[in-house]
Amino acid sequence: MTADIDTRKREIRERVRVQRRQVTEEQSNAEAHGLTEQLQRLVEAREAHSVSCYFPVIGEPNTLLFLEWARAHDVDVMLPISREDGLLDWVSYSGPDAEPGLFGIPEPQGTPLSPMAVNDVDLMIIPACAVDESGNRLGWGRGYFDKSLGSMDQRPPVFAVVRENEILAEVPADLHDVPITGAVTPEAIHHFRFEN
Repeated sequence: MTADIDTRKREIRERVRVQRRQVTEEQSNAEAHGLTEQLQRLVEAREAHSVSCYFPVIGEPNTLLFLEWARAHDVDVMLPISREDGLLDWVSYSGPDAEPGLFGIPEPQGTPLSPMAVNDVDLMIIPACAVDESGNRLGWGRGYFDKSLGSMDQRPPVFAVVRENEILAEVPADLHDVPITGAVTPEAIHHFRFEN
């Protein structure tokens, strides 16, 4: 069964990678504005004063405009830094400067805080390859966010950032995959579960 799940996950990841490579710079810029509006709505509706988010990699829906909006509106933002042990440290967002991290993924600069530092945020905004309406999230295979979410005693609401065509009828899930509250796309906010 696990081999079948792994195969299905690989197939979805490859399909999404191909689709994301086809997104033009013009489309990406338009999406960034839409995504920022939706994330603003989510933060305001949740009355969130602190959030976790991330720097986007090439092809991902762009969160940089949202990060600047959050900073301008006194919303504290924590961004992840990958560790070799499979956990995430966190850094307070202070601007768009980034350097390639452990896997060449853009990461913020600053003093790393422990994996536990994210426990007190009001809202988590995380990347994903795809999600489904049952709240299953498919990441990119390294398990960093699942480990972080799985280690939290009391998780805040968790929303994945994807495109509308990355919300699927079903995403294969293993026992260690942690369900999410909803998803945010450049067009809408989707709620899958009341709370985690």
